[in-house]
Amino acid sequence: MQYGQVIDLLETPQSQPKIFELQLEVLFEDNFMAAIHKPAGFSVSGNAYKTIYNSLPYNLKKSSEPDALPWPTSVHRLDNQTSGILLVAKTKTAQIALGNQFENHTIQKKYCAVVIGKVFSNGGIKTPIEDKTAETDFEVVTVVNSLRFEQLSLLKVFPKTGRTHQIRIHLASIGHPIFGDKLYLEEKMFHKGKGLFLCAYEISFLHPKTSEQINLKIATPHKFESLLLREQRRSQTYY
Repeated sequence: MQYGQVIDLLETPQSQPKIFELQLEVLFEDNFMAAIHKPAGFSVSGNAYKTIYNSLPYNLKKSSEPDALPWPTSVHRLDNQTSGILLVAKTKTAQIALGNQFENHTIQKKYCAVVIGKVFSNGGIKTPIEDKTAETDFEVVTVVNSLRFEQLSLLKVFPKTGRTHQIRIHLASIGHPIFGDKLYLEEKMFHKGKGLFLCAYEISFLHPKTSEQINLKIATPHKFESLLLREQRRSQTYY
């Protein structure tokens, strides 16, 4: 190298993981972001191959924006066994803007859950989680009788904060763990093979580029209705 010589520094391209060809339902997509319907049973990211992260390029078009991310990236998480709406950034600008909305709690998320027992009325929970503020509101949709569980309740749940396992911890703390929750349900109450009955069914946010209000909603999973109908019929037959 000689004095005055111009050196071009080339960026080392990021090694990209192998694409996981999992077909996802795309609820919204443009050049900046997307929203997909995450199925239960898949982690959003991690060291495993079969993750939502690895499946995003298979389902989404690459952004043509100058600050396009090399790989579409989710801006929040859903537990492995939780299904529902997941927001994905396709550009750095969108990643930052959506991340700020989550950090400032301006994104409104709504979940539905089937829980053990009869929830008598709407309410809220403000129990801290790991010494951090946590707040969850809920509404009772319906309650059905059950031979094994006595009663099951379908709830709409509105987390005001975003702690890990917040909804699961909060509902279990008031004596109404989510149906199928291996972590927070007593073993004798666990029903194998049904999965976790928790779904992120609605979300409202500002578009990261246009600031337009966007509301996305999906139907309650069929297994929720099937479970409640089956338990109700069994209890009616028995009694």
